[in-house]
Order: sequence, then C-alpha cells, then structure tokens
Amino acid sequence: MVNQERIAELKEGPRRAGPVVYWMSRDQRVADNWALLHAQEEALARQSPLAVVFCLAPSFLGATLRQYAFMLAGLEEVAHRLAGFGIPFFLLEGEPAEEMSRFVEGEGVSLLITDFDPLRIKRSWKEAVAARISIPFREVDAHNIVPCRRASPKPEYSAATLRRKLARLIPDFLEEFSRLAAHPFPWTRSPGPVPWAELLSRLPVDRSVPVVTAIVPGESAAHRALAAFLDEYLEGYATDRNDPNRNGQSGLSPYLHFGHLAPQRVALAVAAGGTSEAREAFLEELVVRRELSDNFCWYNDRYDRVEGFPDWAKKTLDRHRGNPREYRYSREALERAETHDPLWNAAQKEMVITGKMHGYLRMYWAKKILEWSGSPEEALATALHLNDRYELDGRDPNGYAGIAWSIGGVHDRPWGERPVFGMIRYMNFKGCVRKFDVQAYIARISAMGTSMLSAGT
Repeated sequence: MVNQERIAELKEGPRRAGPVVYWMSRDQRVADNWALLHAQEEALARQSPLAVVFCLAPSFLGATLRQYAFMLAGLEEVAHRLAGFGIPFFLLEGEPAEEMSRFVEGEGVSLLITDFDPLRIKRSWKEAVAARISIPFREVDAHNIVPCRRASPKPEYSAATLRRKLARLIPDFLEEFSRLAAHPFPWTRSPGPVPWAELLSRLPVDRSVPVVTAIVPGESAAHRALAAFLDEYLEGYATDRNDPNRNGQSGLSPYLHFGHLAPQRVALAVAAGGTSEAREAFLEELVVRRELSDNFCWYNDRYDRVEGFPDWAKKTLDRHRGNPREYRYSREALERAETHDPLWNAAQKEMVITGKMHGYLRMYWAKKILEWSGSPEEALATALHLNDRYELDGRDPNGYAGIAWSIGGVHDRPWGERPVFGMIRYMNFKGCVRKFDVQAYIARISAMGTSMLSAGT
C-alpha cells in the first residue's frame, strides 16, 4: 500500500462509480511509480478500469525539439509497457486545464490522480483542472524519497538544515516498491495507436536545437545507465565526480528529470553497493541536494527571479550594480561561446552539442554569466534561457536551484566582498586549474566541432 503521507488531496468530491485515471506528468515511467501504484490500488478497490493520460502542451518553458523528442520517445515506451498490464495510455494534445477536464467528464472518471511537481506552471495546471471538475483529485509525490510536504513545512536555508530532517524521515519512506499488476477491469474503449513520428514532426517547437542521439531515452535505457554506473563508476564517485575529464558522474540526470527512473530506485541500488564514502557522496547529491531543490521551488514561487534570492544576497548584489565589468557579452555571444575564456566556451559548447554539462562546470558557467552581465536580472535570465534551451534536464528544480545558488547565493552563505559579486561566492579560471586538467578538457571539447554553435542561434 502506498504511504498515505505521499498523498495530498487537491480537491474533495463525492465518491461515485467510474474509472480511475492517473494523469502522468513529471514521473513518466511504469515501474517504481507511487502515483501509478496508488491509482491501481484505488481502481482495484472500486473494481474499476484504470487508464494513464498524458497531456502534451503545445509549449513548455522554452523546450525545443531536443527535449520534446526525448520525452516522446520515453512516453512511447510507457504506452507499450502499460499495454502489457492491460492499462490503456491516452495522449491528449492542448492546454492541460481544458483537455484534462474534458477527458474526465467525457469518460465519466470517478477519481483523478496525478504526480507531484513544485514548478509554478504545473501547479497552475492542477489548480485550473481542480476548478473545472467535480470529482476527487489527488496528488502523489512519486519523485522525492521523502515527500516534499512531509520533509519540511517551510523553505530550508541550506542543505545542512534539510539534511537533518531527511535523516530522521528517510527510514519511514525508503522502502521497496510494490509491483504493478495486470489490471483485470478493461477500459470501455481503445485509445488507438499514437502516431509518434508524425506527432513529433508537426509539433510547433523550436527545431534549431537538434536531437541528442548519444543519450538513449526511456525507462529501459535509464535502468541500463543505472546498472552501468553501479558497475563502473560508483566506486570512484567520491574522488572523481568533480573532474570533468573523468566519467565520475552518474549521467542519470536526464532520466531523473523526465521521470524515466525513480530516484528511490537509484537510492536503493546505491545503498546496496560501493564503499561507504562513495555511497554517502552520491546520496548527498541524489537525496539531500535534489530534494532541497524541490523544497526551494515549492516554498518560493519566485525561484526563477532575483526577488527569490535571500535578503543578504539581494542587498549585496544591489550595492555592486554599478561596478564596471571588465568584459560584457550579449546573450547571443554567450550562446555562440564567443568569450575570452576558453574554459567557459568549452563548457557552453559541451552543453549545446551534447545536451549536458558537467556539474562542477555548471557552477563556474553560471557565475561567469553574472560577472559578464549588466545586472543580476540579466544574468539570471540568460543562464536560465541557455540552460533550458540546451540541457536535456532543463526546466527542472535542480537547474533553478543551482543557478540561484551560483548567481544569488541561495542555500549558501556570504563570502568575502568583491566587485560585481558582492558577497556571492566567487569562482575563477585559476581555481578550476587547481581542480582538474583544464587544457585537456578544452582540447576534448574543441574536437567536437563548431557547427552546432551556429545552428543553435
């Protein structure tokens, strides 16, 4: 049975006969999905049909062909896997508030269940749907190991403050998943085949950012990537993760972002392998830092604005607004990686071409955008635009929190004061040289070519 503390009532309503629907959004997988498991529990108890519905919005926070292609390929696998359990998959197109409410009423749905997401746009969709329907509507946190609402009732100041709370609660939530069963109560009609290739070809999205082929989308690929990380890279994670020249990171972030892989499955697998140092280092990132990002976006609806920075950071940035910048670059120049800094250019180029950037360099990359922009507002807007345009895992709480940490001191503390940055933590080229072989990294990325940089703008 799904832990009741994962479940929030978004709308109450009278119980009535009819099918149960899981409105899949953030957690796009069949295995290890608490929201889907809860939906089946309810459908079995009611002896009712169960369906999964995904609503494809015509645009989403600047996502391009790159991200839509990755997502749709994953959803195609979801539909195929669900069919094996006798659960139909419906793909709707359009504005979620309108399409979901129409589906609920048209199919006589008795209960609507969805997954948790702290982003404003997802919350607004749910509020709009709740206002239009008359049946019970529930949300299940299938993404966090400790449900976001349960982990803390307030915004956390730092990783340290949330870490203590999570340590007390994890034993209550880090449990093995139950298994989805073949569903014995059939839906009254077939959803029909989804024309996946045609759908992708006609979507009105930005096609100047091409599909990434080196990272295979979907639930099966996600589990293969996890197995490879456990076998080959977990043991060295504690020492290798901050070196961009080593395969020291997990490579799982796109799969976690699109919900192809449950963070809880990753945590269970990692907890069973590797040295204690490697396990602790990885679980700090997977659990504490990632769930801190959800906490940030859930309790701070200005997570993508300077107004969402802590007061000390806003004050120190304000004091240094008028400081002269040695270098100033337009958004277009940054997008083309046309700066004086070869390391920054290489990091930008890696992101544009591969759809990912090493975690350590993401910090350096964002801080330099602050240093080279006319204002913190300009820097934040530029960093979010580039991140969300090219990263496969863009438009994610981790991205919002990471950029806010780099530019606005979120979850950090004041450091020594300097021009432009004020007391925001500073990073520079020399510091990176001390960390890893910068020239080797630049040479490796330079060998990738430059055509994408022109096409991407």
